[in-house]
Amino acid sequence: MITGDRPLLALAFVADVLPIALPILGTLILVIAATHAVLNVRDARAAAGWVGIIVALPFVGALLYWMLGINRVRRRAVALLRGREPQRPVSDDPSDPDSPSGLLRTLALPDLVRLIDSVTVRSLVSGNAVTPLVNGDEAFPAMLDAIARARTSISLVTYIFDRDPTGLRFVEALAAARQRGVEVRVLIDAVGARYSFPTIVRTLARRGVEVARFNPTFFPPWRWTYANLRNHRKIMVIDGTLGFTGGINLRHGHCIDERPRRPVLDLHFRVEGPVVAHMQRTFAEDWFFATRERLDGERWFPALSPLPDRDLADVVARGITDGPDLDIDKLRWAILGALSCARRRVRIATPYFLPEAELLAAITTTRLRGVEVEIVLSEANNQLLVKWACDALLPELVKAGCAVWKTLGPFDHSKVVVVDESWVLIGSTNLDPRSLRLNFEFNVECHSPTLAARMHAILDVKKTGARRVTLYELLRASLPRRIRGGVARLFIPYL
Repeated sequence: MITGDRPLLALAFVADVLPIALPILGTLILVIAATHAVLNVRDARAAAGWVGIIVALPFVGALLYWMLGINRVRRRAVALLRGREPQRPVSDDPSDPDSPSGLLRTLALPDLVRLIDSVTVRSLVSGNAVTPLVNGDEAFPAMLDAIARARTSISLVTYIFDRDPTGLRFVEALAAARQRGVEVRVLIDAVGARYSFPTIVRTLARRGVEVARFNPTFFPPWRWTYANLRNHRKIMVIDGTLGFTGGINLRHGHCIDERPRRPVLDLHFRVEGPVVAHMQRTFAEDWFFATRERLDGERWFPALSPLPDRDLADVVARGITDGPDLDIDKLRWAILGALSCARRRVRIATPYFLPEAELLAAITTTRLRGVEVEIVLSEANNQLLVKWACDALLPELVKAGCAVWKTLGPFDHSKVVVVDESWVLIGSTNLDPRSLRLNFEFNVECHSPTLAARMHAILDVKKTGARRVTLYELLRASLPRRIRGGVARLFIPYL
C-alpha cells in the first residue's frame, strides 16, 4: 500500500461509516436525553415539551435540554449554613405566648401555620414590625437613610441594580458607608446586572464596595447551562437589625414622582424584629455560594429580641426561601395552603399571573366553596407573551366567579397575597412557573390584622380607576386573539 493513499482510505472509511454511525449516535442521544427528561423534569407538561423538542430536533433538541432543562444547582452554602438556622424551641410551653403552641392559640389560621411548619425549618417569630413602602418614592429614601445610619454591616442582594440615577445614588451611599468602616456586601444576579450597560458591578468595585455576581453565565460557555436559574431575591439588611424586602429592583423607573421614561409601580417593606435574622441568613447563604466567604458573628448576626411595643410590632412572621435546590416548592405549598385555609376572601396582586394547573384549580376551588377571590393585574405588561398567556387563563377564573381587575396606567410590578383579615405574603415571588420553580426567591409570611388591613387599603387604591374583566369581554375576543392566547398558553411551563 502506498503511504500517500492512507488519508484517502481514511476519508473513504469515514464516508462509509458516517451515514451509519450518525443515526445510531443520534438515536442514542435522543433516548438518553428523553429518558432523563421523563425521570427528572418535575412538571409533566414541561417534561412532555422537552421530549417533543428532543425528538423533533435531533442533536439540537438534546443540546437545548442539556443547556436549559437540567437543574444543576447544588448550593453548598445551604448544607454548610443550614445547621445554624434559627430552629423551633425544644421546649413547647403552651403558657408561653411566643412558643409554637402559644402562637397557634393566638393566630387566625393555625392550620396554615402547621402546613408551613412542615415544609420549612424556620420558626414563626413574634414581635416584628412590617411597614409597606409604596413605589421607589417611599422605598428608596427609606433605604438610603438606613444605609447612611449603618454602623457595622450592610448586606444587599437584588436581581436588577441599574447604572442609572437611582443606582448611582445607592453606589454613593454604599461607598460612603464603606469609608466609615461599615462592612458592605452587595450581591447582584449575573443576568439582572446586564439590564444596564455598562453594568454597575465595576462602578461598585471601583468605589471600594465588595460586590459579587450570582451565578455568572456568560463566560465560560459551559456555564450557559445555568442561565435559567436566577437569584430574584430583594433583601437589604442594616446592622443585622433592620431589613428591607419586597419586589422593588434598584432602578430609576420606580421613582414615579420623578417622571421616569418607563415608570413601574411596586411595593417594598421595611422590617424590624427577629424575622430580620431570617433575611440575613438567606443573604449569608447566597453570599457564601457566590464568594465562599462566610459571614458570621455579632457584626452580621446580633441577638434579636421581639420589639417591646407589641401594639406597634404585632406581626408574627417567618422568612420563606424558595429555589431549585433544597428549598424547591416551599412557596408553592405555602400559597396552596393559604388558598385552602381561607375562610372569607383572598386577594392576589402579581405582575405575571401564570398559575399552573394545580394552582389554577386551587384558586377556582377556593372561589367555588364560597370564598371571595380577587386578582389584581396590570393592563400594561413588559412581557407580551406572558400577557397573552395570562389572558387565555382568565375565562376559567371569571366563570367561577373570581373578580379580576386590571389596573390602568404604568406597569404594576407589585406582588402580595392577602388572606382574610389576618395573613399577608410579601416578597419577590410572582405567580408563574419561573418564580415558583426556577428562581431563587424570598418571601415573608406575616400574621397580623393590622398589616392585613393596610394591604387591603393599598389594594383598594390600586383598584381605583381599574377596570373589571368581564366574561362577556373574554368570550367576544376575536379568533386571532384567542389563537394567540392559546398558543402562548402552551409555553406557560417555560415562561
